[in-house]
Amino acid sequence: MNLFKDFQQLVLAELQKLTAEGQLPEGLDLGRVTVEPPRDPTHGDMATNAAMVLAKPAGRKPRDLAALLAERLEKAEGVSAIEIAGPGFINLRLNSSIWYDQLRGILREGERFGDSDMGQNQKANVEYVSANPTGPLTVGHARGAVVGDALASLLEKAGYDVLREYYVNDAGGQVDVLARSAYLRYREALGEMIEEIPAGLYPGDYLKDVGAALAERDGARWLDAAEEEWLPEVRAFAIDAMMALIRDDLEAVGIRHDLFVSERALVEAGAVDAVIETLAARDLIYTGVLEPPKGKTPDDWEPRPQTLFRSTGFGDDVDRPIRKSDGSWTYFANDMANHLDKFRRGYPLMLQVWGADHGGYVRRMKAAVAALTEGQGSLHVLLCQLVRLMRGGVEVRMSKRSGNFVTLREVVDEVGKDVLRFMMLTRKPDAPLDFDLEKVLEQSKDNPVFYVQYAHARVRSVLRHAAEAFPDIDQSPDALTKAPLHRLTDSDEIGLIKLMASWPRLVESAAEAYEPHRIAFYLNDLAAAFHGLWTRGKEDTTLRFLVTDDSELTAARLAMLTAMANVIASGLRIFGVEPVEEMR
Repeated sequence: MNLFKDFQQLVLAELQKLTAEGQLPEGLDLGRVTVEPPRDPTHGDMATNAAMVLAKPAGRKPRDLAALLAERLEKAEGVSAIEIAGPGFINLRLNSSIWYDQLRGILREGERFGDSDMGQNQKANVEYVSANPTGPLTVGHARGAVVGDALASLLEKAGYDVLREYYVNDAGGQVDVLARSAYLRYREALGEMIEEIPAGLYPGDYLKDVGAALAERDGARWLDAAEEEWLPEVRAFAIDAMMALIRDDLEAVGIRHDLFVSERALVEAGAVDAVIETLAARDLIYTGVLEPPKGKTPDDWEPRPQTLFRSTGFGDDVDRPIRKSDGSWTYFANDMANHLDKFRRGYPLMLQVWGADHGGYVRRMKAAVAALTEGQGSLHVLLCQLVRLMRGGVEVRMSKRSGNFVTLREVVDEVGKDVLRFMMLTRKPDAPLDFDLEKVLEQSKDNPVFYVQYAHARVRSVLRHAAEAFPDIDQSPDALTKAPLHRLTDSDEIGLIKLMASWPRLVESAAEAYEPHRIAFYLNDLAAAFHGLWTRGKEDTTLRFLVTDDSELTAARLAMLTAMANVIASGLRIFGVEPVEEMR
């Protein structure tokens, strides 16, 4: 149920009729024809750009084509007025009956309102978090975790078959550092005095538990062993312990992944060899020496012959090394293996959420996906800027448990998962975000999560009071669809219904752009429209939701409020936030 898509289909049908009648040439590309709300609501309810985008290929003047199409559209059911604006936009105004029908549809569909088949069940792999398994998640990881999870839910609502994936970076040097750090805590657990943590090791107290657990399992077995003996065992034990900690942290935020993929397991299974074979078969690798880059020299550059991938042939600015001169794989080679593995598992659409510091890595990874999949796969990366944690306007930097960073769990324990999740989605991911531990709990209109939740709670409160004051009004969705909705005549009431009716279009446009934060903006607008009506009702008794001597009007307004609560709940579910029944 998507009113804008329905009218787009109407416009396309009329264009096809004009073509069949010979008034438009065959072969016009109708893909750019849109029907959407006009920027200025006073211009109408909908606007189409059909005449603007088709005039030139049709060999007509935009306004002439607009006039031809408008003559057809003004006869459509539900259209009350039509006008041609500017160089050829067609603005449509709809009858009130259209909006009442939309309201009935929302009541029938409940929180399913806005579900779309746009994705056509296409498989989409959404990888997010993928933090190195070297410690608990930090507040910095929170943003990417929430953005990725909300994106996955948004795509599901838009009709995609989504797999939530976590890529475990357990093959790099950082996990050897983890093992040595855990081994130090293991020795400590066995009675050795550990004073200052040596430079280069992880100092966090969270590793004390890992060392103690290892000592309990293996006793003094590794105490006098050589490093080459204990390192693989301690590394595996520490990685498992850290991943258990990470899973627990994610669970506290309401995040569960469908699949955890080990980088080390991929490499050991020959996934990088598969990359080399694939690229070699297409003549996309060669041995060469890269020129030194300008500015800061990256870690993967060395002035010696290396195996290089011809990434410049796929939009990159320089060919990239995949094997070093010592024969070892680069990090890039392992990442290529990860993406080829995704594609071969049946996920041509790959979406990943990275920290903004990985921005320079996007182009080469897109080039790799294009080459490895022969253009059949696509990679889309959302970059998340840093989160600055504040308390009363003062930046918070230190953690009691980790020593040098604030953990995700500490923030969840203080403000709750719903507040954390909603606030992480109130800005575009690539914009910096200040998260003030005090302000996010304020009960004011300046706090977006409170403002939206308060709207839902207020509606539920009205419905509870209505059940007492109007026991004869059946509040079931089916009964409310039969309420006299034509009694809703105030411009703000109609405006609220129109805003609700735009929810399916918002879902599709946000999913198409991979921008879940648009939902936060929409929910804020919806809450503002509702709170505005509430305020007007305090000043004008005829606009109150419960009208003592008019049960019919009350029933119509209860239908409107129930529908609005459904839409808010639908949006909050995408965010992984529970709609509240009352505010405390």
